[in-house]
Amino acid sequence: MPQKLKQVQDISIGDNLRKLRNNADLTQEQVVAQLQLRNFSISRSIYSQIESGTYNIRISELIALAEIFHTDYNTMFNGLTYNK
Repeated sequence: MPQKLKQVQDISIGDNLRKLRNNADLTQEQVVAQLQLRNFSISRSIYSQIESGTYNIRISELIALAEIFHTDYNTMFNGLTYNK
């Protein structure tokens, strides 16, 4: 019988991305459209999962979102800490 690994909840930047999206006055659909224009194959459902912290975002997607939101990485990671 194959053994399954238990997935541990990691630190999520989803709340920060949601705030940045709202501050940019964009809907999830508009963000997805901008990502698709940059050749990312992403749906609104996947983007929703990114904001809710249930989908692990790729670095390339993170770079594109920084461009879309006209922000820097420090702002994207603001308030996040690693707790042992």
